[in-house]
Amino acid sequence: MDRTLHGKRVLLIIGGGIAAYKALDLIRRLRERGARVTPILTEGGAQFITPLAVGALTATPVYTELFSREAEQDVGHIRLAREADLILVAPATADRMAQLAGGLAGDLAGAVLLAARAPVLMAPAMNPAMWAHPATRRNAERLAADGVRFVGPEHGEMAESGEAGQGRMSEPLAIVAAVEAALMDADAPLRRLEGRRAVVTSGPTVEPIDPVRYIANRSSGRQGHAVAAALARLGAQVTLVTGPVALPDPAGVTTIHVETACQMLAAVEAALPADLGVFVAAVADWRAAAAAPGKIKKRDGEGPPPLHLVENPDILATIARSAARPRLVIGFAAETDALLSNAQAKLARKGADMIVANDVSGDTMGGARNTVHILTQAGVEDWPELDKAEVAARLAERAADILETER
Repeated sequence: MDRTLHGKRVLLIIGGGIAAYKALDLIRRLRERGARVTPILTEGGAQFITPLAVGALTATPVYTELFSREAEQDVGHIRLAREADLILVAPATADRMAQLAGGLAGDLAGAVLLAARAPVLMAPAMNPAMWAHPATRRNAERLAADGVRFVGPEHGEMAESGEAGQGRMSEPLAIVAAVEAALMDADAPLRRLEGRRAVVTSGPTVEPIDPVRYIANRSSGRQGHAVAAALARLGAQVTLVTGPVALPDPAGVTTIHVETACQMLAAVEAALPADLGVFVAAVADWRAAAAAPGKIKKRDGEGPPPLHLVENPDILATIARSAARPRLVIGFAAETDALLSNAQAKLARKGADMIVANDVSGDTMGGARNTVHILTQAGVEDWPELDKAEVAARLAERAADILETER
């Protein structure tokens, strides 16, 4: 289980709009990562989902009224604001954004937002015309200048009107990623990689055999995406080059989506120069010499057609030996046997400064946890089993240690 938000207190303000239904899944996603979620259900939000549904998922009281005698005996809106590690408004309506930009506190949510000391994250949701209106744009700019962070809105079809455009609330997993980034920023006063550029690869590559079949690796992208996010939290300007994964793009990271190894190499080279390269992607070693233009058909009485393979470019070795080589090059070695000896050979063969070795004979490729070993010319360091986000955070700090030695 991913516990990246363990013990964090998230005050969730659920605004009025059809996107409020997504708040129920959002609560579940936050809690499964260890967050404690306290909900404020606005009058508008209660038109779409019920306090009973919200409370059942948070396992806490649902706050709705500013002038509640029970809650306000201890100035409840101040207490709610002070106890939160982060305040999340999802959905954030145009009206809510306007109220906060104007300093209005006409309800419990407004009073809490004005009393907030914790980071505030808004996930806007509204009709595209409302999002594009100059007043809304001014309010968003005012709030951003005041320190409010935003995730979305996305381009998509509106549930209430059938119109399409920018205004759709981000999906729960994308919002969770933004919550994680905001909390990490709040917990990391030292942006040790400020001014540094980093390129990270993640996920599998997909090598076509024909229009419907391909060669790939069993990579979820969790570790690579976590590394990119951790470097960004330390202030690095990060370019993430990722193969196909079912993960949201990390907040604060420039993400480039590719499919094949050749595309990944080209994207990495285009992202150089960089101070740091971290090559986490599970790149397919081989590809079909020539992908068939049409689906290869199985024919009765005939055996399988021959599949001629050629070797893919070695991205780690290519970059480690290039004229534009980053100051620090880190590779990953995923092995099912002879882990350390294979990783040691890879360190010497690829020209990397560091190899992060992990045993993938279990469910590591798709799981949330990892046990890694750090190999350098100085020796081997064994890390305990950790959540992949913690592995990424430690690796980012180690990279900062190394790069700081050249200042």
